[in-house]
Amino acid sequence: MKAMVLAAGLGTRLRPLTNDRPKALVELNGRTLLEITLARLRDFGVHEVIVNVHHFADKMINYLHAKKLFGMRIEISVEDVLLDTGGGLKKAAWFFLEDGANQDEPFLLHNVDVISTIDFAKMVQAHKDADSLATLATQKRDSSRQFLFDKHLQLCGRRAGADKEPEIVRNSPHLDPLSFSGIHVISPRLIPMLTEDRIFSIIEPYLRLARSGEIIRAFHADSYYWRDLGRVEDLQQAERDLADRVVTP
Repeated sequence: MKAMVLAAGLGTRLRPLTNDRPKALVELNGRTLLEITLARLRDFGVHEVIVNVHHFADKMINYLHAKKLFGMRIEISVEDVLLDTGGGLKKAAWFFLEDGANQDEPFLLHNVDVISTIDFAKMVQAHKDADSLATLATQKRDSSRQFLFDKHLQLCGRRAGADKEPEIVRNSPHLDPLSFSGIHVISPRLIPMLTEDRIFSIIEPYLRLARSGEIIRAFHADSYYWRDLGRVEDLQQAERDLADRVVTP
């Protein structure tokens, strides 16, 4: 199985820690966020990864080579401008479509600035069982932005703020608002369906494809530890959680 780690962001919410480094190289208990993410993937059995880079790209490349690529096959996708999640995946699509790749085998897409104990094996199995185009790790928690799913966990729309009308792409009498956790399982079948160009969020094709009847599903991750590490205070809380053995990265 392959994976992509999204690590190209500027990390502005982590300043001043990102004044001289990319957010992927910010440390949590002496380990970089990139190392923690790669170790999680490797422990699951992923040994081929592509990482997108932009902010302090040279430092990211030098770091990976200094670490001997953590014993994995790691390709680097350099973005001259930030392409957002969808554009970044589209630029790196060759990695999942190269000769010999199993086009029936899904891949993981993982934000570098989240830490979790989400069971990848269960998530991948749920994805395969439903023959989904994409499966999104979600939780019941407060967030200004939420996806809306029906009782079958299929994507029906999104809510982009308490003061805005929800965007509905599939009608359903039941709409369950769930917050996305930055981890996707994706079928390679999605890649040729990415008709958006250059800079775009992957949320746009998800909604467009859900509208046309494609299966974009939620995976309930409420029983697992999860934290967004996008702010300094989030890092500090994660350090306390580690000290209390709430989570082992």
